[in-house]
Amino acid sequence: MANDTGAAEFSTLQSLMWPEAGVCTERDLFVRVHGKAGPAEDGGFRFFEDSRAEFNTWFNLFNAGTWQRHCGLKSLFLLLRGKGRFAVTVILARPEHSWERLDRIVELDGGSDDGQARLDLSALLPTTGSKGVMFFELQAIGDKATLTDAAWQTADAPRRQPQLALAVTTFRREAEVARTVERFCAFRDRSWMKDHVELIVTDNGQTVELPPRDGVTVIPNENLGGAGGFTRGLLEARSRGATHCLFMDDDASIHMESLERTWKLLAHAEDPATAVAGAMISEQHRWAVWENGACFDRRCLPLHMGTDLRDFAQMAGMEWQVSGPAPRSLYGGWWYFAFPVDKAEHLAFPFFVRGDDVSFSLANDFNIVRLNGVVSFQESFTEKESPQTWYLDLRSHMAHHLSLPQIEIGARGVLKIALWFFLRNLPRMHYGTLAAINLAVEDVMKGPQFFDDNADMAQRRADIKALTGDEAWQALTPDTPLPPVRHRPPAAWKRHLMKLSLNGLLIPGFGRLGRKITLEAQNRGHIGYIWGAAEISCLNADRTKVYTVRHSKAAAWREMKRFAGNAQAFLKNYDSLAQAYRSGYGALTDNNYWEAKLALPTSGKIPKQEAAE
Repeated sequence: MANDTGAAEFSTLQSLMWPEAGVCTERDLFVRVHGKAGPAEDGGFRFFEDSRAEFNTWFNLFNAGTWQRHCGLKSLFLLLRGKGRFAVTVILARPEHSWERLDRIVELDGGSDDGQARLDLSALLPTTGSKGVMFFELQAIGDKATLTDAAWQTADAPRRQPQLALAVTTFRREAEVARTVERFCAFRDRSWMKDHVELIVTDNGQTVELPPRDGVTVIPNENLGGAGGFTRGLLEARSRGATHCLFMDDDASIHMESLERTWKLLAHAEDPATAVAGAMISEQHRWAVWENGACFDRRCLPLHMGTDLRDFAQMAGMEWQVSGPAPRSLYGGWWYFAFPVDKAEHLAFPFFVRGDDVSFSLANDFNIVRLNGVVSFQESFTEKESPQTWYLDLRSHMAHHLSLPQIEIGARGVLKIALWFFLRNLPRMHYGTLAAINLAVEDVMKGPQFFDDNADMAQRRADIKALTGDEAWQALTPDTPLPPVRHRPPAAWKRHLMKLSLNGLLIPGFGRLGRKITLEAQNRGHIGYIWGAAEISCLNADRTKVYTVRHSKAAAWREMKRFAGNAQAFLKNYDSLAQAYRSGYGALTDNNYWEAKLALPTSGKIPKQEAAE
């Protein structure tokens, strides 16, 4: 790394990230190469005559607007290390303004000071404003020049020295956790963060067995889902004196250098309530943003979905927006969310999973920041969709609005959310999901005590599994017959006609008359593709699994009648329900509740498998 926390004069805010096998190897997200240049076998980046590299990439640009807004930087430098002669260009890019450009020739001698040059960019800061990104380009002058490292630095003193506890929750994913621990320990051993970071693994399955490792603690825990697992990790972090906690997935598909960027932002932030929310990218297309933060407005609204990070214009446009004022109801997903421990006045609501991260962000007064390059790579959410996820999503959406006065939308507003969930699945013929949606409405109407009584979701998981039926993935064998793949939605007039008939529900004999189609994974959730179909076979991304749903008037009308009754009861009881949720929310999210729920000893000590230190 280019710096450590003990260095007196200059503090590194952001070092270079490079492609990493198993995480992300999309080179244009890290560096754009022109001519003969590339990674050297002995480390660093090798340039030959007239070759050039641009670091105007999502992982390696410097969002000066974000750092200015949240840290009030007074000084900024670009440090280069290596050997050889380079033409260096530093660019400040702002929307709707001419770009500022600084050109220098530097000679890196590779001597005892590691051939370093430091460019003072402080004069550019006053012109940055709240929206400006910086990046640099290098062109070799002569043959065989090498860049060993580069870093964006400041001479500003940090405002605090965070003690960061990574809290990971796992359930019977022993191999994934073992890999995460290995990657974390390798990173910790080489990083200046070593004395400022530790890993806490909450083992909800009580099956993880790891050899003792310095800086790693494993806590066996009852399976109360992500809500219970992450809460236990937070309580342990508090007991160990951590100032900040980072909730992270058990497979930790991140570039570990993200931890350093997060730590530095938290260290320099002016607002002590500052938190960092990592972006999420699907493993299927590692160049496209799935979400870079999200808002909750009647439903979860991912921000910047589909942004192609290989395209500078799209990527810079996203970063200019990210550096501006935070959107209303912004929240951070728990695949990567770092926050100050003492600002978490409310712990998780006992949702088990789905929705716990939303209410945690909305109920606590965090200043949520997003940083380029801080991202977790995940399996596609579309492929994870099931009756259980629809059930969990709907009941959490409704509970948010019932519990939190700041997002009050009234009885009809909340009911419209449930209706939207229902109507999304009715024409898709996902009748098991419709039954799960009805069950979610009925459970929400039982009041907040239901969530306490069912914090482990054991009974409901069994109930919903019984509803899944046709929507359960089955192995796809070479001899499995499939209908033709539908590659695009039907014509507009056909879609409109089918909508009027509720996709055949009002047409006698539609089960025989409708089309039989196959939908590929990327189109599975797109309702435009399903009109006119009476049978739909859905494929997963790897084309190894399939399930098939079919038109059924009996199942559809049964669930529609049930939903109508639930809607009437919900409207009638809304006022008393809202009062119950709002009066009970605090009790279900405080320390006393969770210490009792997790059966923690009265001494406050948590049983754990801890590394010898």
